[in-house]
Amino acid sequence: MTEQKRRETLEESLKALPIVEYQWMDAEELEFSQKVRYICRTECPRYGKSWSCPPAVGSVEECRKRCLEFQELFVFSTVAEVMDLENMEEVLKSKTGHERIIRKIRDIFRPYFGEILALSGDSCYICEACTYPEGACRHPEEMLPCIEGYGIVVPALAEKAGITFMNEGNLVTWFGVLLLKEKKREEKNA
Repeated sequence: MTEQKRRETLEESLKALPIVEYQWMDAEELEFSQKVRYICRTECPRYGKSWSCPPAVGSVEECRKRCLEFQELFVFSTVAEVMDLENMEEVLKSKTGHERIIRKIRDIFRPYFGEILALSGDSCYICEACTYPEGACRHPEEMLPCIEGYGIVVPALAEKAGITFMNEGNLVTWFGVLLLKEKKREEKNA
């Protein structure tokens, strides 16, 4: 199957999902910055408390190298309406639907790619209390690392992809990234 045909097939499958905007890009177009990690460390209450966040995900350089092992990426956005953008609890609850969509997209893409690394717009909240750093992650297959935790500059990614970064009113914009690796020849023939 050609890359164009694969994309058309996948895009047809995605029409049933509430994706607002999306774009296919080369993984090497990602921009990484220590400044993003600094914000994680100094402003995010999840820093050092989740397997999906730094320092558990590795250094920015380790994350960059991991991402660049993939050939392409699929970046997309969803929106959720909230009553009060200042209410962080309400904003974070709106992320649950977005993460279900990331997992659905990953499941749709799985048969077409050899490996997929899915990243979400916030820290993982599958477990009420994360085991980090004392124990292993309880749900490593479901846990979605944070895009910013990898040091990825989301506004720059949105701009390169032509995706709206901020919506108006009481809409929260959530981003998802799936890094995609081609199947090896023997996997294609299986």
